[in-house]
Amino acid sequence: MGTQQSPQLLMERLRTAQNQHDLDALVDCFDPDYQSEQPVYPARGFGGRDQARKNWSAIFRSTPDFRSELLAVSEGGTVWAEWHWFGTRTDETRFEMRGVTICRVRNDRIQWMRLYMEEVQVASDGIDATVRSLTHTSSQDG
Repeated sequence: MGTQQSPQLLMERLRTAQNQHDLDALVDCFDPDYQSEQPVYPARGFGGRDQARKNWSAIFRSTPDFRSELLAVSEGGTVWAEWHWFGTRTDETRFEMRGVTICRVRNDRIQWMRLYMEEVQVASDGIDATVRSLTHTSSQDG
């Protein structure tokens, strides 16, 4: 049995595949039984490498200069990584997402991943308006 690759090296391999737009290398980072979850958007969950290939193919096609930055990685049994994905879409709009992925690794591949990635909203409401919206209160409520 071979030596296990560190989570840091696996996440760097994933980042390199993303930055090179190398679908084969990217899909090879995932276990054949890969499961993807987006807990904030449960309907977006899926299983298998084919859907991962389809998703990333669409991203690379629509964002030809797509780039991925790996900001941090944990080294524990459950691996988390902080990401910044960005580029310019073919319609000249900005593509930018930031967030965290949490995954389990098996045989140097990602077995499952929970994505907490969100589009960056530069022109969004400030914290006071956001808290009012979350709490369903008005500014007069305190």
